[in-house]
Amino acid sequence: MSTTAPYTVPGETGDWEIVVGLEVHAQVTAKSKLFSGAAASFGAEPNTQVSLVDAAMPGMLPVLNGECVRQAVRTGLALDAQIHRFSRFDRKNYFYADLPQGYQISQLYHPIVGEGYLDIEPDGEAPTRVGIERIHLEQDAGKSVHDGHATMTYVDLNRSGCALMEIVSKPDLRSPAQAGAYVRSLRSLLRYVGSCDGNMEEGSMRADVNVSVRKAGDPFGTRTETKNVNSVRFVMATIELEARRQVDVLEAGGTIVQETRLFDPDRMETRSMRSKEDAHDYRYFPDPDLLPLTLTEDFVDECRASLPELPTAKRARFEGALGMTAYNAAVLTAEKETADYFEAVLAALGDPALAARASNWVTSDLFGALKRLGKDIADSPVSPAAAAELLKLTADGTLSGPLAKQVFEIMLDTGDGAAAIVEARGLRQTSDTGAIDAAIGDILTANPDKVADYRGGKDKLFGFFVGQTMRAMAGKANPAVVNERLLALLAG
Repeated sequence: MSTTAPYTVPGETGDWEIVVGLEVHAQVTAKSKLFSGAAASFGAEPNTQVSLVDAAMPGMLPVLNGECVRQAVRTGLALDAQIHRFSRFDRKNYFYADLPQGYQISQLYHPIVGEGYLDIEPDGEAPTRVGIERIHLEQDAGKSVHDGHATMTYVDLNRSGCALMEIVSKPDLRSPAQAGAYVRSLRSLLRYVGSCDGNMEEGSMRADVNVSVRKAGDPFGTRTETKNVNSVRFVMATIELEARRQVDVLEAGGTIVQETRLFDPDRMETRSMRSKEDAHDYRYFPDPDLLPLTLTEDFVDECRASLPELPTAKRARFEGALGMTAYNAAVLTAEKETADYFEAVLAALGDPALAARASNWVTSDLFGALKRLGKDIADSPVSPAAAAELLKLTADGTLSGPLAKQVFEIMLDTGDGAAAIVEARGLRQTSDTGAIDAAIGDILTANPDKVADYRGGKDKLFGFFVGQTMRAMAGKANPAVVNERLLALLAG
């Protein structure tokens, strides 16, 4: 796979190449925090999910949450990463108001997961393999609220101690599109695995964006880190803005300072926060209250066996075994909720031969309706079982394409089943040649000039006669029978 893309930032001295690495913080799916039994759910009243450990009360000792370890290992396996049988927790020392301990428990020198990779397909660019440098477990800090009071800052410790996986990419990304595809693909994978819900708007997944620029072939330039970017669109915007800023600085004869920056979505700019610290600034040392973590082979094997079918494998199966187009397979596997819905439709259909037809319907008719209604697939008014019923009625000839669309709209409005709508409203397709011939006869009689033109060689008029016949029969006529009878009667 390609490891670069032809994306550059133009400057007065020529084009500059962007180099990007991402540190994605993903909150681990677990009922309690990394080192305490306090709840880790989102949306609770401030400071209602705080244990004595989270608040750093004297004498309180951390106890490692085994489920968080399991989810980190499962994530590493899904990324084809090396699982370290030995890992260790360190104290990262710094002061901030929402960090009660005065240090964060993290993993620097001995992370739980080592090198892996993630394959991505950026829009308009070549498929690319992005290296994963490591995944380490760490506890989150609390939240400082600066706009709740004119002169004071509020601190909410509900998030303090929640388990995070920091997923660190190698500096393999070369464009905003690649970075966007990486975050989307990683988010999708985490949701499939079930190790993070990926809700960036709730802060359970956010990215630190490392950006530098260089001339092609030169060594890496000095990088900056933009903290806590919480949407794919903002990650891409951060890269665009920061790369442009760095090029402007360098071409004006300045130098790039290694620093931590923030992204302002209102002003669409990055701003300096502080100089970038190195590891020695945090005075890392092994946490004396936590033993090193040793994983058994049985534990790792159990984690591997618990993994679901992942997006790449599911996509290959949809294309190969079920005969879908590459586009449909990609769309239907991009998000776990979509894949689950489609798999439920297939199960209700009970016929793999209808998979391609079902994929077309879901990606066009259903997605179009959901977009119009402003709903996600999880909130679809049409259940997978109801969708399968509609598709069966279309496949067996009970409904024509136009009738199926009509029934589908009624299903969206009423929630009724397709079969019940067909019976109650008399929408069954007819192949009655007597009724179809009578309708055609009336149309030919009413349009003698067009009949003469058709018989004189104007074949395109055939579509006119088809449309008139279907209209006369209120869309209930079998289109194949209509075509067959029109050909015969027009030939006469």
